Amino acid sequence: MSTDDSKGTVQSARRGLLVFFMFLIPLTALSYILALTVTPVFGLLLMWAPGISSILARLLLREGFADISLRFGGRRTLKAIPFILLLPVAVGLLAYGAAWMTGLAEYTGHNGNVIGALAGAILIQMSVGTAMGIISSTGEELGWRGYMLTRLIQARVPKPILMSGLIWGMWHIPAILIGSYYSGPSLAVSVVVFMVTISSFNVIISLLRLSTGSVWPAVLLHASWNAIIQDAFDRFTSGQNAYLWTGESGILVAVTLVIAAWFFCRQSASLQDARL
Repeated sequence: MSTDDSKGTVQSARRGLLVFFMFLIPLTALSYILALTVTPVFGLLLMWAPGISSILARLLLREGFADISLRFGGRRTLKAIPFILLLPVAVGLLAYGAAWMTGLAEYTGHNGNVIGALAGAILIQMSVGTAMGIISSTGEELGWRGYMLTRLIQARVPKPILMSGLIWGMWHIPAILIGSYYSGPSLAVSVVVFMVTISSFNVIISLLRLSTGSVWPAVLLHASWNAIIQDAFDRFTSGQNAYLWTGESGILVAVTLVIAAWFFCRQSASLQDARL
C-alpha cells in the first residue's frame, strides 16, 4: 500500500468515527430519555443505537457493508462456539461461587437444590436465553465491533482495543448513575469496577471478532454473557453487598475477567496486529 493510500485509509476511518459518534451521542441520549420517561421498552432502542449509528455512517459516507464481516467465519467460528458458551459459565462459577462460599453474597436457589436449580438455569440461558439475546446484542455489535473497533485500528488510534473498551464502558455509565444498571452501595466504586470489568471483557470479545474475521462470534458471546450472567447467576444472588462483589460492577467478577483477558491475550494470534 502506498503512502497516499495509507493516509487515505486513516483519514477515511477518522471521518467514519466522527460521523458514527455524531449519530451515536444524540441517539443514545434520546434512548435514555425515552426509556426513563415513556417506557423501558425503549431500552431496546438504546441497545441498537450503536448499530443504527454505524449503518447511518456507512450510508452517509457510502462505505458499503462488505467490511462488517457478516460471513459466519467457517471453522474458526465453529471452534469458538464452546468457548463463547462456556466463558460466562466459568466466570460465573468462579466469581459468584467465591461470593456464595465466603458469605459475601447469598445464593437464593430454590428448594435447597443448589446444583440442580443453578445448572437448570444455566442450561436454559445457554440455549434459549442466548438465542433471544441475539436480538439486542446484534444492535450493539454492529456498532462496537462491526464498525467502531475496525475504524479505531484503521485510524491508527493508540491502543484501539483499550480505547474501544473505555468508550463502550462510558456508554453504560448513565445507566449506573441513575440506578438502573448494576448500581452498588457506592456509585463511584460501581463505576470504577464496571469499567475494569467491561474493558477486560472487551479485550476478549474484540480479539475474538478479529481472530475469526466475523462479527457473529462477538454477537454470540455478548448474548451468552448477558443471558448467563444476568439471567442465571444474578437471579440466584442476593444480599446487601451483592453488586459490590458480583455482577458487572462486582469486584470478584472484575478480577476474574482481568485474569481471563490476560490468558486470552496470550493465546490470541491477533494480539500483535490489533496493537493492544
